[in-house]
Amino acid sequence: QEDIQLWLSHVAFCKQWNSKHQLSKVFSCMLAIHPNKPALWIMAAKWEMEARLSSESARHLFLRALRFHPECSKLYQEYFRMELMHAEKQRKEKKEFEQAKMDLEEFNYSEEILNGEMARIIYRDAAQKIKGSVEFHLALLSIAKLFDFTQDLQKEILESLQASYADDPLTWDYMARRELELGSPQSAEHTTKQMKVAEMTQREERCCAVFEEAVTAVPTEDMWKCYITFCLERYNRKTNSEELKQKRLERTLSAFNKAHESNLLPEGQYKQWLQLLLESSLCEKAAEVAEAATQRFRLSVEIWQMRLQVLMQMKSDDVTQCFEEALKHMKSKGTLPLWTLWVEWSEGTNSKEDTEALYKRSLCATAPTESAAMKEKYLDWAYRNGGYKKVKRVFTSLHENRPFSLDFFRKMIQIEKEQESCKMLNLREYYERALREFGSTNSDLWLDYIKEELNHPQGKPENCGSIHWRAMKMLQGDLVENFVSKYTLLQTGHL
Repeated sequence: QEDIQLWLSHVAFCKQWNSKHQLSKVFSCMLAIHPNKPALWIMAAKWEMEARLSSESARHLFLRALRFHPECSKLYQEYFRMELMHAEKQRKEKKEFEQAKMDLEEFNYSEEILNGEMARIIYRDAAQKIKGSVEFHLALLSIAKLFDFTQDLQKEILESLQASYADDPLTWDYMARRELELGSPQSAEHTTKQMKVAEMTQREERCCAVFEEAVTAVPTEDMWKCYITFCLERYNRKTNSEELKQKRLERTLSAFNKAHESNLLPEGQYKQWLQLLLESSLCEKAAEVAEAATQRFRLSVEIWQMRLQVLMQMKSDDVTQCFEEALKHMKSKGTLPLWTLWVEWSEGTNSKEDTEALYKRSLCATAPTESAAMKEKYLDWAYRNGGYKKVKRVFTSLHENRPFSLDFFRKMIQIEKEQESCKMLNLREYYERALREFGSTNSDLWLDYIKEELNHPQGKPENCGSIHWRAMKMLQGDLVENFVSKYTLLQTGHL
């Protein structure tokens, strides 16, 4: 009985066979056992409303559900929607009967229900129970907007929103965006492209006027974030009008600038600002902004990365100096992205000697776990730039310098196998070193070693028994079982 999936598959089965009477029973049994799941109440009520066309039963279910969950916003939203759908259905019926010139006396339509009075009662009740949630009010408002007879209800929700949540950024955000919809009605036939652009510009300016008022009334990071998000959305919209595009760009850059001057631009938005400046080829301004950002967020690796990327894009001479400055502020932990960026830049700009010196320096300057990733990169660079002899020297210089990653050894094994004179002696050394570090936690490494002994021209199949015995001793927990089953597949030729 406690298996909800089983109940749901029973529900699906009943729907498939259209057995409505049976499904009603299933729903009522399921809700008796699982009254603590609001989603199940909503599912049952929707079914009553849509399949059985019974608003009465749906209402009854919602009211019972709210007794169990008096503060569940999702239940209120769906109940609110259901009452508006019921009102709309009745309005359509009444209209059809009127058109057919039938006598409406016997149908007893209530004016209050037709005007969505039930939904208003639900809204007022919900507003009492669910305090402090702008999102909830906005969700009800967006549901009400789907119905064309709810003007008064929308107005009431909006007034309550402005009265109770005047200092919430989401309220201001909603009020500002409303200006986009409240355009002056124009007849579609006589509007030229020019008029449409002018109309859109006016609407956007009205939105921004509300946002400007908002950031004065509620000067917080969240409020600026809403304003800037809006500006960026408008800027990213497609338009054939260059004039409108330019206006949107200026407006967005101005919003970024004002937020920055007020010290209320969040870290994530500096990134968006810099991207916009670089896209618009305003590199000097981008460098200025990036420097200001690193002063404000000295410990943010991402912000330093952005500043460095701007300098690299400008081919500035200050890149090395900026790297040094960044690493001075950061502790060794978390600096891996900066070192990776530095060595990659150095590969394309500096001499091999300088790049190698940087690689060596990065191994000491990063946290131990991060230095493992730098060793991998160093090995890869050595092979690309100095061939087999060079990579062998680098491997030998590092092979006692813990910690390692498994890929460090795998890389070396791969490089050895690419050589024409691939020596089994070397492969054995790499496998043994890898197993010393990862032999207890990786069963595939043992299997690969065994395969190598079996398939390599210089391999010794007689070694496989002792490798197998060592693996069984070293591997931990379930890995032994995993290893045994794969080894059996290997022996029977299935792996």
